[in-house]
Parts: sequence; C-alpha cells; structure tokens
Amino acid sequence: MQYPLAESIGNPDLLTGREKEFALLDKLISRIPDRLTKSHAILARRKSGKTTIVQRIFNRLWSENGQVIPFYINIKEQKIWLPDFAEKFYCTFASQYISFLERDPEPVAFPLTLKQIREYGVSRSVRHFVIDADTMLNYRNNRKFDLLWQTAAEAPARYAQLYDRRILVMIDEFQNTGEYIYRDEECRTARDETIPGTWHDLSESKLAPMLVTGSYVGWLINIINTYLEAGRLKHIYINPYLTAENGLTAVYRYAEHYREPVTNESALQINRLCMSDPFFISCVIQSFYEDKNLTTAEGVVDTVHYEITDRASEMSMTWGEYIELSLKRINTVNSKHIMLHLSKEPDREWTPLQLKTALGLDIGENEIKALLRNMVKADLIREGRSDIDFRGLTDGTLSLILQNRFAKEIASFQPDLKKNFHEDLEKLRKDKKSLEGLVRNLTGKMAEYQLMTEFRSRKRFSPSRYFSDVRDDTKLNITDVKLRTVFQRTDGKNMEVDIIAESDCGRMLLVEVKKTKDSVGISSVQDFLEKTEVFASLHPEKRIIPAFFSTGGFTAEALVFCKEKSIGTAQEMQWLFH
Repeated sequence: MQYPLAESIGNPDLLTGREKEFALLDKLISRIPDRLTKSHAILARRKSGKTTIVQRIFNRLWSENGQVIPFYINIKEQKIWLPDFAEKFYCTFASQYISFLERDPEPVAFPLTLKQIREYGVSRSVRHFVIDADTMLNYRNNRKFDLLWQTAAEAPARYAQLYDRRILVMIDEFQNTGEYIYRDEECRTARDETIPGTWHDLSESKLAPMLVTGSYVGWLINIINTYLEAGRLKHIYINPYLTAENGLTAVYRYAEHYREPVTNESALQINRLCMSDPFFISCVIQSFYEDKNLTTAEGVVDTVHYEITDRASEMSMTWGEYIELSLKRINTVNSKHIMLHLSKEPDREWTPLQLKTALGLDIGENEIKALLRNMVKADLIREGRSDIDFRGLTDGTLSLILQNRFAKEIASFQPDLKKNFHEDLEKLRKDKKSLEGLVRNLTGKMAEYQLMTEFRSRKRFSPSRYFSDVRDDTKLNITDVKLRTVFQRTDGKNMEVDIIAESDCGRMLLVEVKKTKDSVGISSVQDFLEKTEVFASLHPEKRIIPAFFSTGGFTAEALVFCKEKSIGTAQEMQWLFH
C-alpha cells in the first residue's frame, strides 16, 4: 500500500486494532458505487485515533485505485480568511482528484495552485478545471466571496456528477469550520459561524457523501443539529480505548519503534495503567520523565504518574488544552465540581436536584439544570435518558486528569494516584488466569515482539530455556536483538529472518516465527534452514544457532527434520509465567 497522505500517527505500523471501526466504514464505502451510502459523522474525543482512521481510509482508497476517489482536508484550529479558505479547499480537492487519476502522489503532499490546476485542465482537456480556476479568480478579484466559497464547497459533488464518479468527502475536525473562518481579512471580529450550513444540501449527496470527524462531541452535534438537521449525518461513535489485546500490541509496537526497553511483564503493566488507550500508551513510552524506567513496576507507576500530574508532560498538556477550551464558556467552581463528581461514576445518571443535594450546591435547581445543558454543549458531560438526567463522560483517562487538576480545588484533598496505580497492578498480578489467557491470545499476533522483548530483558540465557532440541546450548550474553533483518542471496533474492539475537561470544540466535493455526510443514522449515545457511555464509565469523517458533505446532515430519538439522523448536511461551 502507498501512503501519499502523511498520517499523523507517523509510522503506519503503529496503527493498532480498530477492526470493528474499519469493518463498519468498509461496509459504508462498499455501498458508495451504488449510491447507497449516507453522510456520516465520526464522533470521538481528541487523541482517540479518528484522524488516523480517516487518513488510512484515504491512503487505502488511493492505493486501491477503485471506484471511490478520496478527498481529505483537516480544518485546523487556526484563524483563516474566507477567500483564503475557499481557495485552499478547492485546491486541496482538485489536487487530490488529479493525484488519484494520474497515480501521482506528489499533488497530495504539495497541492497545486489555481494557476497550475488551470494549466492541467488545458493540457488534459478537462475544461471544468479551466472554468473553475477562471471563475474563482474572477470572484476573488471582485470580492464576491460567497460565490467563491460556494464554487469551492460544491466542487466534489459537481465533479462526481459531471464525470459520473464517486467521491468520499472527508472533513477532519468539522466543528472548526464554524469557529476559525473569518469574513474580515485581519481575522479579528467577523467570524462566520454559519459556514457549516454550506453543507446542508451537499451532505445529502449519494455521489459524494461526507465523512466528517469532530473532537468535541457535544459541540459538533450541536453544529450538525443547527445547520445540517439531525439525521443528515448519521453518527458513528468511536471508543478511544482498544481491547486489552490490542492495547498490549500497541505497547510492544511503540516500545520497539521508539527503542524503549520494556519487559513482557512491564508491557502488561503499562497497558493496564493506560487503560489500553493508545495515546496514553504513546505518551508513557515517549515520556520525558527524568527517571523513566519502564522495565520495573515502580518505574511504570512513576512514569504514568508523571504523565498525569506534571503540567509539562504531553499527556497533561494535551488534556489541559481540551479541558480549557471546553471550560472557556463555563468556567465556574460549580461546573468543575459537577464535572469531577460525574466523572467518578460515569455509568450513573443524576438529576439537578440529586446533584444539588449530593454536592451541597448553593444555586437553585433550575440554575443547575441550565448549567448542565451548557456543559453538555461544551462537551464536558452527557445527557441521560430523560430531559433531566445527566451523566459524566465515560473516559477513565479524563477522570484521572480531572482528579489531579480539580480535586484539591474543590474537595480540599489531592487523591493518591500512585497508591491507586500500585493497587491496580496488584490486582493484575493476582488475576493470573486472565493474564495468561490474554498473553496466549496475543501470541498469535505478537510472538516476534514477545520473544524479542524477552531476549532483550533476560539478556543472559541458554537457548534451551525457550527451544527444544538445541544442539549448542552455550549460555548467551545478548548484546543486540534485531527484528526482521533482510539480507540477499548470491542471486540477489531478498531473504528475511524474524529475530536475530547476538551474543558477545560470537554466537547468533536466528529465530523464525510462524503465527498460524495450522501446523508448520517440512517445506517451511527447509526454507528456514536455507536462510540460516545463506546468513552463515555472509557471516563466517559467527556461530549460528537456528530456532523455529510456531503457534500452530509442527507436523511429525517437520519435527524430525528439525531434530536432524539441530533446529530448536517451540510452540508455547510457558516462560512468560515463570
């Protein structure tokens, strides 16, 4: 797959899980050619992965070069003059459209100007590009900014209809269209909050359906209901948390990508305290905490605590921005008190009267209700089942931040987060049956990472600790462990070994990993033997110890072959629990 659009996650391999979300979106996208897909809004708080999801959809659709042309634009939290935004919107669309048709990724990274788009239209006889470029320049020169914006906004739907194509219009952080686009050139006073209304009719297009995202759920829903009418954009809610298995996978991947030492045990601890939140995990792995040590329980607790409590940490700063923007219109002690209280029991619903009684609020019931409604619009809490029921955001990460930020101000005490973290890890340690099940299920996906992590953290070991029938069982003192090493055979063919662990004694443990339910047969182990022989010829000064790990086991013939050729074998990671 190609990645013409640079993904905000960085290395594409860091995207973990999200099978459920992609399955739903794939189903919707598959119906676009038959004009059966409505416009949708992906709703999730900041740093929940929605931007990476839509960016990956763009890259996948671009790479597949099928019937659906992707268009992606991110609306930044940055003031912009309406004619500048209109031109940016159109040029981004036209550039990505041309990129898709020409199979040239460059226009995605470096969007064309109106002049260049016009030149393309002339050279390829696409007269509508010529017409649009001339029209937009004319509107801009004559300060007909509404017509300029209308021409830009309607472009995806127009081109889909003119050329009988299907276009997926992805607008990231859609709520910002009503917050940061100005009608005065200095961008000081004339903010146009009605811009989202531009898509009132366009959102009903089946030729160019929309997929918009928003980080401030209550704010975005209010905009959709106000300008697009409820139902024109169907809601898709994304849980910021991964499954426990996918969260652990994320820990391994981030640790390897950033070369941060962890052990298999500490990986479980990081995932537990970070609640399988991929952003939280990334913050901990990349933390600037001075005494960071992610190979011990104490080190994990200290680093997680730093990310939650230190104002300079990435985690704290990111959530601080979120909370401050949300509180900008409702910054009272009562709102903080209510928000903190509801976050502690997010599954319970409260009425204004119940909150007044429980919190001893000094304002009336109607005033509390009005405050609660404003807090819903500000994306600080959620509505309940009835008009007078309210509940907290179901977000454990936010709850930790709120406890640290506001508990002392409101309740005159600071929670002992470190103590709570240690208690949580103790529960994890005692729940051994569940722990073993989690690790065993993960082995099918992440065996290379688990083995690599074990070799690095154990450092000194005999190969027989992990593999049976190893001829050379000399104790190794590991100096380096590499994942997926590529080398060439004499005829130029590329070969790859999954794990190479090098010892200071000149020995190298080469491990092949197969993650299948079926037993490995003779052909697979023969191929591996060839790899080890080629590798040995390239490194004659090294003594090679071959080993094969297969989650599905081995056929009888393959096991006999491995024993004859002194290839160590393993199919379970029992050592993870000893």
